Amino acid sequence: MQRFSRYVTPLLFAFIALCAAQFAQARELPNFTQLVEDAAPGVVNISTTSKVDTRAMQGSPFGEQDVPEIFRRFFGDQMPPMVPRGPDRGSEKRHSLGSGFVISHDGYIMTNAHVVDGADEIVVRLNDRRELEATLVGADKKTDVAVLKVDADDLPTLDMGDSDKLQVGQWVAAIGSPFGFDHSVTSGIVSAIDRTLPSDAYVPFIQTDVAINPGNSGGPLFNLDGEVVGINSQIYTRSGGFMGISFAIPINVAMDIADQLKDAGHVSRGWLGVVIQPVSNDLAESFGLDDTRGALIADVTDGSPASEAGLKAGDVVLAVDDDEVEDSSTLPRLVGRVSPGDEVTLNILRDGDPQEIEVTVGNWPEEGKMASDQQHSKNDSQARLGVAVSDLDDRMRSQLDVDNGVVVRQLDPRGAAAAAGIARGDVIVSFDSTSIEDTDALIEAVKNAPTDRAIPVRIVREGRSLFVALRLQSDGD
Repeated sequence: MQRFSRYVTPLLFAFIALCAAQFAQARELPNFTQLVEDAAPGVVNISTTSKVDTRAMQGSPFGEQDVPEIFRRFFGDQMPPMVPRGPDRGSEKRHSLGSGFVISHDGYIMTNAHVVDGADEIVVRLNDRRELEATLVGADKKTDVAVLKVDADDLPTLDMGDSDKLQVGQWVAAIGSPFGFDHSVTSGIVSAIDRTLPSDAYVPFIQTDVAINPGNSGGPLFNLDGEVVGINSQIYTRSGGFMGISFAIPINVAMDIADQLKDAGHVSRGWLGVVIQPVSNDLAESFGLDDTRGALIADVTDGSPASEAGLKAGDVVLAVDDDEVEDSSTLPRLVGRVSPGDEVTLNILRDGDPQEIEVTVGNWPEEGKMASDQQHSKNDSQARLGVAVSDLDDRMRSQLDVDNGVVVRQLDPRGAAAAAGIARGDVIVSFDSTSIEDTDALIEAVKNAPTDRAIPVRIVREGRSLFVALRLQSDGD
């Protein structure tokens, strides 16, 4: 027995040591030093200057439309009031900071659209401390992507990764200029993928717990191979600072937008011309669905690709080509990435029967044009509200269980309605205590609405009635 233990004991200790070493190796955290050394030269600081009219702000805090977009995205409702700097100053310069990264040796730089929105002057500071004036090649507010150009050659570029391969739990790192501190590095993991935010229907956001703060906007998000997989864009906050939830634009989406901006200066995206809403449990049961997947068509725009293809209110879109429509937020992304003029196959459920419909996708209408309902082109009131609405037919009244109202089919994310919390698919049933029977009634109500106080608006959302407080600006604002 002693002879046996004399051989077994060393083997046992060796086995324990091996297990401990493997356990320690498994728990070893990633080392980002090489990544930062290789990638930092391609990350830039972006500062902008814009002229603002201070006379409109005298004696009052920032209004919703006056808050710079970079602050509105980060601070939300916690934006501190603006302190007037003296009477009749007229105008003054406003400065903002952000981040970006080089995508080509000849001086093309990518950042967020909200970083450079309204800028009169854009200055890019490189890792070697050179400061170069940049021109705006193009910006797409729907995806929050912008492309800049500086007059320089042989700039250090970053390697682009494949954001479609990201997995929840994967390590990622960010480099940016939070609060103006250049080339600050933070790290974390991917918390979720394909997140949809209320005002961004076209971006399947990457959610991370990487510390992102004002100034990080537009900076790159890296995987452990040092490849860019996203652009840091937004945070969720109630305090004005990082709270553990950050959102990045997938680089696959961003590069497609950047290529279009470089080639044409603008972005073309697919458009069906439908109003959609989520499929609730009750609606799923009424339409013969086993679950709440799909996007319910609440209305079809006259003369749109959807109308010409024969889509109808009450159809439930379940798939676009081979891509499943998991919920209503998925459909705009799937259609938006289709080139206008291309044909797609929609798998729909109509009156309980599955069908396939071929649709030639159209081009998204220009800003300001999509809000008309053909016969309702007198749309100044809807533009003030920041929505496009359509009347309810009898079938929709029955499905939504409402007697009156108009359905919100398009929404300006920076308009008064969006600021009040109104969303696509909501039914506006009363406006400032006035019952809304149709689109004309809403136009008249908005036209006569006061601008010196908040207005109560009653909406119906997924069968539930609620009030929101909405504040309109005067026509001169």
